[in-house]
Amino acid sequence: MSNQNCTPCQNAEQERSLMNIGIASFVVVELTEYLDTHPHDREALNYFNYYNRMLNKMSAEFAAKFYPLNLATADSFNKEWKWGMAPLPWEGV
Repeated sequence: MSNQNCTPCQNAEQERSLMNIGIASFVVVELTEYLDTHPHDREALNYFNYYNRMLNKMSAEFAAKFYPLNLATADSFNKEWKWGMAPLPWEGV
């Protein structure tokens, strides 16, 4: 299902939000891998905690405004099931 009801402004905001979520997600994954081999690095753990909180906040905000990106945010803010409302990967934003 494509997101045909969005205005160009909403699409730009949605794309920007998805890009920022992707960046934060990449950082969290990389820090997770680093911490697997350096579990006592406090500075890395602080960075991980910061970016993980940022990722969770951005994901929740995105779910509230557009659609959930994962099952953890699928029912966070809506009284209806919107998990299937997201565009499929090959449909784009």
